[in-house]
Amino acid sequence: MSEEAKWYVIHTYTGYENKVASTLMTTVENRGLQDMIPDAKVPTEIVTEVRDDGSTKEVERELYPGYVFVKMVYTDETWYVVRNIRGCTGFVGPSSKPVPLTESEVYKMG
Repeated sequence: MSEEAKWYVIHTYTGYENKVASTLMTTVENRGLQDMIPDAKVPTEIVTEVRDDGSTKEVERELYPGYVFVKMVYTDETWYVVRNIRGCTGFVGPSSKPVPLTESEVYKMG
């Protein structure tokens, strides 16, 4: 494979981020596309919430609600597979043409 997989961002319905990521990876496995779409992530952070009664609780929260990060080699086939995952509303980029993240953007996402 000559082309290297890059990180792209897809937009999802809020609250469906983990479902979209897991459905995508299941589809990738079923179609044997692991070389073309090796990873999908929902970046999260652990935050401490203070409840009304003053108690605290650690919860995991999405850093970018409504977005899933997908590492893939961009082809017509991979675009089609990702774009047709239920809950995915499209790629982030001008007129739905995906723009890969830069290395510094990937580094910042954690």
